[in-house]
Amino acid sequence: MVAVEPDHDTASRRRARPGRARVARRGRLGEFTATMAALDEIAAAGAQVSIHITDLDRGSVVLAGDDYVTLPVGGVGVVPILIEAAVRFEDGTLDPFALVERSSLERVNVAGIWRHLAVPTLPLGDLVVLASATGDAYAVNALLQAVGIESVTRRLVDLGMPRSAVLDRFRDQRGPDDAPHFALGTTREYATLFSDLVNGRVVNARVSAQVSEWLTLGYDLSLVGAATNLDPFAHDDDRHGLLFLNRTGRHSDGVRAEAGVIAGPRAGVAYALTVCFDDLSPMHRDRAHRVFRTLGSELMEFVH
Repeated sequence: MVAVEPDHDTASRRRARPGRARVARRGRLGEFTATMAALDEIAAAGAQVSIHITDLDRGSVVLAGDDYVTLPVGGVGVVPILIEAAVRFEDGTLDPFALVERSSLERVNVAGIWRHLAVPTLPLGDLVVLASATGDAYAVNALLQAVGIESVTRRLVDLGMPRSAVLDRFRDQRGPDDAPHFALGTTREYATLFSDLVNGRVVNARVSAQVSEWLTLGYDLSLVGAATNLDPFAHDDDRHGLLFLNRTGRHSDGVRAEAGVIAGPRAGVAYALTVCFDDLSPMHRDRAHRVFRTLGSELMEFVH
């Protein structure tokens, strides 16, 4: 694992939250030692790990380890689908009020709440909210069907993410003729993507702002987000000047991934962490989850 001190000469500055001044803070090599120790421990036990943290203001690398390795990222791969939907909504090639029948989609019983709702039809605009907030599998599959996987692939190339890909829709079971994963990616590319989102560099400022707003609706604060102590259902109800948006990815075969942005009064960072481990017991899972929570705690110390 490599820790890198931020470069003070980088001119890029991210606009601070309205009404909040942030004091520039220099990262120290002694920071994130607990995270590095946790990653080294779980890697020694056979897990694959990858991490990348970028300073939002300077664009410099705060911490990196195997961040170029392509790994399964689960629901983190929803983000480029949201970006493509936002572009299509803006240019008018996709109607956010277009209705989707749930019965027209392949049955899927993994993550989400639409399958539990009585309403059988929803507009694409509402499905974007479901996908962003809950990672709803039906909603994500509907969006992917609407924009097309080829368009998402081209968008990833345009975004400078050649090692990342959305391979398939969400499925309950993957057969020999199906792609092995929903999505793949590197932590370097996804941390950079989140940095570009909050800095208004993804497609244009309007698309960046829209996707960032959708991602702030995310309910899953069980990994890195646990350390923020935010209300999972009301991130904006915070009096401590904390900006947090994220997307998590999970798979029962031992994949945990998260990418996001956390910014406080003294600093702001974009981060991505992926851990692929042998999910043999609740204790194995707990050890993987502790890595994310350790990172969250140290990120909170860094930005505050």
